[in-house]
Amino acid sequence: QVQLVESGGGLVQAGGSLRLSCAASGRTFSHYAMGWCRQAPGKERELGAAITRSGGRISYADSVKGRFTISRDNANNTVYLQMNSLKPEDTAVYYCAACRTYYSTISYYTEVRRYDYWGQGTQVTVSS
Repeated sequence: QVQLVESGGGLVQAGGSLRLSCAASGRTFSHYAMGWCRQAPGKERELGAAITRSGGRISYADSVKGRFTISRDNANNTVYLQMNSLKPEDTAVYYCAACRTYYSTISYYTEVRRYDYWGQGTQVTVSS
């Protein structure tokens, strides 16, 4: 299995930026599709962005499209989430997740239930 550790969360004013990182260890990182999910208090966990094993295909939730960018560095076993133009409604715990199943379309990885391994989460708070 793979172990995931997120970092980079914090407190930021609305309109600001943060970059989250997720370091993976344990198994071959490039064998996993990766996702960034978030969960706000009292709400269900939702997927914000997903990226395939090679990084060739990416998907974003409508709520973050145009503001967030997911990327990965397979040589360094890391996936990133660049978050710009942050809004108070982006406040949540952000989780990095890995999916070991290969599927030919990115849409498969847009569902939270597809992911097998999870990090511990990092808090992002956006003040108005």
